[in-house]
Amino acid sequence: MAAETGEQLHAIFGTGPLGQAVMRELIKKDQNVRITSRHPRIKGNDRVDVVAGDASDPEFCKQLCAGATVVYNCANAPYNKWPQLLEPLFTNILEGAAAAQARLVVADNLYMYRSDTGPMTEDTPVEPVSRKGEVRARVAAKMLKAHDEGKTKVLIGRASDFFGPQVTLASVGSQVFKPAIKGGRAQVIGDPDKLHTYTFIDDFGRALVLLGEHEDAFGQVWHAPSGETLNTREFVSMIYDTAGNKAKMLRAPRWLFSVMGWFNPPIGEIKEMLYQFESDFVMDSSKFRNRFGDTSTPNRKAIAKTVKWFRDNLN
Repeated sequence: MAAETGEQLHAIFGTGPLGQAVMRELIKKDQNVRITSRHPRIKGNDRVDVVAGDASDPEFCKQLCAGATVVYNCANAPYNKWPQLLEPLFTNILEGAAAAQARLVVADNLYMYRSDTGPMTEDTPVEPVSRKGEVRARVAAKMLKAHDEGKTKVLIGRASDFFGPQVTLASVGSQVFKPAIKGGRAQVIGDPDKLHTYTFIDDFGRALVLLGEHEDAFGQVWHAPSGETLNTREFVSMIYDTAGNKAKMLRAPRWLFSVMGWFNPPIGEIKEMLYQFESDFVMDSSKFRNRFGDTSTPNRKAIAKTVKWFRDNLN
């Protein structure tokens, strides 16, 4: 089915790096955007209406979605509060999209898969091995059930660990890009010699918008196209090379996350997800590429854009 054309209203929940990546892609396509979070730190313009609001309020979600053709759920809950907050949050957004009779594009991750069964495809069995994976699996099943029951059209787009402009809190966020620029030592987690797929944030945003344009993409799970999968040591070395420095890295020990968790609970939650970095963690996006072509950005080009952003925003 061909992509829809013409000016439409698109509602985005979440003004973080992914929500803004989706917003930028929609602006490129001359679409109107309404975007929200509790404390948005972005400015609106003639194409973008920025609304401060709380998606934990079902009525606010319905108001935000009103008149939208497509709704993008790029929202998240505090990492250490997923069991309590994530499902209600996603349910409110689902109900808002349904009330507006809008299509719903849900951004997701890979937590519901085991990583020791080879490259992960959309057909990889859902067998979460963590509490957060169980939450993600349950919520995703609820979203797809709503589609199957005709509540509203829903699709799920999944990506691996993010990097890119504005992505500071990530496994290859500030603790890698800033020292790469300054010539310091990057801190990495897990085994740096294991393969790991990293997804450029702009590629994920572009993929979600493209999926949302095609009715035949709904009712399915899609893996966003990403650059070539390297091991983390190679990926970080490419970051340093792009920044003009020699790679230096330090592997964070497991116990560190337990200690830091006493002072910063979200960081403590990382410990149960370390399995993703201690064995090969490869995302297969063949389904998307076969349907839409390869829309990913080559790693070196994506890293160059990210280095520039961090260099321009060093503090």
